Amino acid sequence: MALRQPPKRMLYVVGAALTLAILFLQFHAPSTPVSPHLGLERWAAGGRLMADIQNATLGFEQIFVVGLPSRTDRRDGMVLQAALSNMDIEFIDGVSGKDVPDKAIPMAQGRERLQNASIGSWRAHMNAIREVVHRNLSSALILEDDTDWDVRLRTQLSDFALSAHALTQPLAGFSPSLFADPTYPRPQPDSPGHLPDLSFDALPATLPPSWSPYGDHWDILWIGHCGMHFPFEKHPNVPKARVVRLDDETVAPRKNLWTFNIPFTLKEKYPEHTRAYHHVQEGVCSLGYAVSQAGARKLLYEVGMKDVGAAFDLLLRYYCEGEKGRAAGRQCLTTQPGLFQHHRTAGPESAMSDIGDHGDGWRDTPMTDMIRWSVRLNAETLLVGGREVVDQYPDGVEGEEETGEEKEKVIA
Repeated sequence: MALRQPPKRMLYVVGAALTLAILFLQFHAPSTPVSPHLGLERWAAGGRLMADIQNATLGFEQIFVVGLPSRTDRRDGMVLQAALSNMDIEFIDGVSGKDVPDKAIPMAQGRERLQNASIGSWRAHMNAIREVVHRNLSSALILEDDTDWDVRLRTQLSDFALSAHALTQPLAGFSPSLFADPTYPRPQPDSPGHLPDLSFDALPATLPPSWSPYGDHWDILWIGHCGMHFPFEKHPNVPKARVVRLDDETVAPRKNLWTFNIPFTLKEKYPEHTRAYHHVQEGVCSLGYAVSQAGARKLLYEVGMKDVGAAFDLLLRYYCEGEKGRAAGRQCLTTQPGLFQHHRTAGPESAMSDIGDHGDGWRDTPMTDMIRWSVRLNAETLLVGGREVVDQYPDGVEGEEETGEEKEKVIA
């Protein structure tokens, strides 16, 4: 007996429903409390891999968190933050520097051993990077155990990915490959030292990436830090282009921004709530960075097996800039301000760091540097499925003096 074919109208309805379901799954993480502000057209232009940013590892194959096992307070906090953000994390045990013998530390002749705190930090990060190589992971995000992030992190990472495409992916429709940045992948002697800003609202059409939502040509994505410079005009190894996004509501007001790197050009020369994306120049603090498999292998050689003459974040910088005996031509991207920042709990200030001395003071109120809708500070609300979150760094009301008081925002 012949089977009856379903009516065409039913097929259209089922097809439309499936399409909507796929789009919903692609553009909405199960526990992400906000919808990406990107239009579907722009998102689609980034390629099919853009949807991977919504997964539990943010489009990377793994997320590692580095920290001492004895800091159970920090591990409790990171596990809770990850759960509230639908993130899957794995801990890499921190290392006590005194347990690392001199013979295990590559040092140039005449070099004195660094302080134990710096040696321990270097070794712990190298252990995480070595794990990426050992497991043959395509990529991994590596966080320190005292970091915090915005509830809109996936939206921020989507913006970062699209900007990374503009900076490193070939322009669509050109053969041989051309790039929006004429100084990419490495400046030439006749390359310009300064380029006009690329507007985030008018990014060039590029070829979609084939293996990572963040592009096909990166070693490090240094997206959590205590400061970056824009690429120096005369630096021979760092590409010069930058993508500038105006009116990014996730960026704290200018008065709440700070950096270890002076001048702070982003704060001094651009309007309120501006975010910039560019290649790494003089990064400080390794709060959060991603490595590709190729990048991890190079780092294991350049930072793990060459002279350890500086703290890990400086070695990371030397790697990205091709300095202090490191090879040139590495591809390291960043954003200002960073997406991962230090969280400072209430309590003794001595607990803020296992490396530096923060004194004997007491912090009455917890805070996170430069993160507006902090996951940690809004944990109580997120735990019960609430939609009103506290903005740590609200804008001042026009015509009134800015008080810095917290204001509630409704999650879209």
